[in-house]
Amino acid sequence: MEENIILGLDEGTGPFLNTRRTRKKIRKIAGDYGMAVNPQVKAWQLAVGQQQRVEIIKALYRDADILIMDEPTSVLTPQEVDQLFSTLRTLVDDGLTIIFITHKLDEVMEISDRVTVLRKGKTIATLDTSETSKPELAELMVGRAVVFRLEKAAGQRGDEVLRVDGLQALNDRALPALRGASFTLSEGEILGIAGVSGNGQSELAEVLTGLRHATGGRVLLGDEEITNRSARAIADRGVAHVPAERIRMGTVANMSIRENLMLKSYRYRKFSHGMFLDKNAANEKARQAMIDYQISAPSDETAAKLLSGGNIQRLVLAREFAGEPRLIIAAHPTYGLDVGATEQVRQVLLKQRERGAAILLISEDLEEIMSMSDRILVLFDGEVMGVVAADEAKIETLGLMMAGTRQSGGE
Repeated sequence: MEENIILGLDEGTGPFLNTRRTRKKIRKIAGDYGMAVNPQVKAWQLAVGQQQRVEIIKALYRDADILIMDEPTSVLTPQEVDQLFSTLRTLVDDGLTIIFITHKLDEVMEISDRVTVLRKGKTIATLDTSETSKPELAELMVGRAVVFRLEKAAGQRGDEVLRVDGLQALNDRALPALRGASFTLSEGEILGIAGVSGNGQSELAEVLTGLRHATGGRVLLGDEEITNRSARAIADRGVAHVPAERIRMGTVANMSIRENLMLKSYRYRKFSHGMFLDKNAANEKARQAMIDYQISAPSDETAAKLLSGGNIQRLVLAREFAGEPRLIIAAHPTYGLDVGATEQVRQVLLKQRERGAAILLISEDLEEIMSMSDRILVLFDGEVMGVVAADEAKIETLGLMMAGTRQSGGE
């Protein structure tokens, strides 16, 4: 850890590092700001929250006057967020200036003294936090009033759609990412998957959609086993996938809106005549999708790469939800979107739930998980720590589960 902190600095005595002096200074900084660290521990052995403390200590070690933090809570448990905010308040009291970049308005209201709102790269307003509110900030961000309270009808769980038994998979480094995960998902239900980033969520989504090979266990869609079937075979059985990386995986950047909308349906007889695409049918499909999902663009010939993040996500939703899928795998569907686009995406998902679709919602935003889900499953190190009813879930309990405490007596 100490090597990361002094990287690029001249901390040597001749050809050798003065480790005694370095460790003493690190421990003093850590002690002054309540950050328990061991300078001799390898960085890879630290939890994500501890790694973030290393970055803060690195800045303080260099006597920084300004600390810029970009979405610093996205990979932290609620308890780690509280610890971070406590440290930041102490830093501010000692004279450090902190620029805290986040799209989470609750964090803005809790930690900031002043807030600057940006929209399309321009400064819209700078306000004292004590004199503003979440609704006002949201309206400044998107140019219209935003509804924060989701109107979610009581869930009507139907037949079981998805069953996962003892699922195992490796990550991209050939290390275990899923370690015997088991759960079920029914019609008309949203099952939220919570957890700190890197605990098997992305691998789970990829296995369920045919993008990653399972090394053990099985996946059943209704009565049919689909373990390790191809992505096309799974999609053809009514499984929609809203990927976490909407630009790299959800769209083809140089293709038009119309072409991106046709990526799954071009093979259907309705849209093709032998080797040729029926342009009239494709144009009509694109125009209707742009209306239904409020995709803002000059025309359906606009390249996907020219769209905003919110419009790209609307494009992905329009394509994936065409044909009324029975199972939806939605990974971080609102990440990086403004509050207006976030509101719309959540409403679209709730409409799919009301229609009877089974939805697996993967998100690192606990507020989203708790407000959208019917049940919440927590993953830690590829294992299921428990499943709880969303209306009974407490953020403190979820935070402990996200840190590796197994829930007893859950669903």
